[in-house]
Amino acid sequence: MATPTIPRDADELAEALGDTATLKHIVKDKDTLESFILDFAKGQQKHNPDIEAQIKAETQRQFAEILRNEQIDGINRLNLNPNAAPVARSRHYNPKAPGASLDKQFGNWSDFLVATWAGSKGQAAMAAQDQIAQIQNAFGSTVPSDGGFLIPEYLRSELLRVALEMAVVRSRARVVPMETLSVPYPTIDSTSNASSVYGGIVGYWTEEGGTLTDSAPSFGRINLLAKKLTLYSEIPNELFKDSLISLEQFMNESYPEALAWFEDVAFTSGNGVGQPLGYLNAPAAVTVAKETDQEAGTILWENIIKAYSRMLPASIGRAVWVANIDTFPQLATMAQSVGTGGSAVWIGNGDGAGAPPVTILGRPVVWTEKVSTVGTVGDINFVDFGYYLIGDRQAMQSETSTHFKFGNDKTAMRVIERVDGQPWLQSAITPNQGSNTLSPFVKVATRA
Repeated sequence: MATPTIPRDADELAEALGDTATLKHIVKDKDTLESFILDFAKGQQKHNPDIEAQIKAETQRQFAEILRNEQIDGINRLNLNPNAAPVARSRHYNPKAPGASLDKQFGNWSDFLVATWAGSKGQAAMAAQDQIAQIQNAFGSTVPSDGGFLIPEYLRSELLRVALEMAVVRSRARVVPMETLSVPYPTIDSTSNASSVYGGIVGYWTEEGGTLTDSAPSFGRINLLAKKLTLYSEIPNELFKDSLISLEQFMNESYPEALAWFEDVAFTSGNGVGQPLGYLNAPAAVTVAKETDQEAGTILWENIIKAYSRMLPASIGRAVWVANIDTFPQLATMAQSVGTGGSAVWIGNGDGAGAPPVTILGRPVVWTEKVSTVGTVGDINFVDFGYYLIGDRQAMQSETSTHFKFGNDKTAMRVIERVDGQPWLQSAITPNQGSNTLSPFVKVATRA
């Protein structure tokens, strides 16, 4: 008799053991019985969904435990060493960026800045000339006459990593690497869901065998064009000559903060002319009107409720409130009217003890001084930053001059990056049902 087929489930197993000829072959000797049992068990482990689910759940539990205990080197801690494996680097690191070829030549900011310092002299400077020649480059495609030095890629990614931790917009937006000066990014040209979705897709109920009706989305594109952002500092020459530690600290602390600051300002309120277009100026933004007879410089609970109602329903789960810190007194004291009385709605603890809440209607509040002051349009906004695009040109350059501030014994230093920011959605959406348009960018009108 041929070797019996291994059962795939309990029913086939019962059938095999119920057949006398098959059973006789299975128990013919110890080896055949052992082989049959092992093959059946392996098959069950491979195909049994309950066992697969148990394995998957246990694997996830063990991996979560490893991450909590930091048992894997490099997983919970960023490693920007250029010789490290790519998986351990910052997510801002781009191995294709022009500065990536310089990573092994300069291990930190102080080495790089001293080697490219305009005041470098002596044997050490001469030894660095070959390296300097390799990293000499134009500052940007739009200003080819400017000379500068490409910053090593892992130093650039370190700047962006620290800036990310401080930024309002970059940490939440959709970041697009740019390996050329201009990058077109596709978008759905959608303005209404009243009769179609995604700019033209329509679903039809069709009889069996009936002719299908064609429909297709309407596509557009956003052109991300790298804009030049310059950071400028005047550094005492003693930092270059005597204190490499202070120079390193200066670059690690001052420049990321400045980078995050000016990027955030542009991503928030930029006008799009030679700079990014901020989300407050997005064509798709909607503005909630003030209440009748509302006093100047106030925020009412009704403003908050109506702003929330204008958010795209699909975006509510990731939208955040972005508010000027000037708005805090208004938010902390706003009340909900109930007949002739009312009660505070945001801070429920009447004794003022403890920290204030950090959410409104369940969504986080981000405090910043970069949006409008209280009472003006944009002082409090409800935003889904998933609809904001940031284009990273993936190149950053620096240059120093000892001549501009020669009389002060200082070196003028500038760092230039190229970046762009654009709202992804170009129009507010008319809902399928309802009288108000919806948007991922919602702001309250001026109360004056």
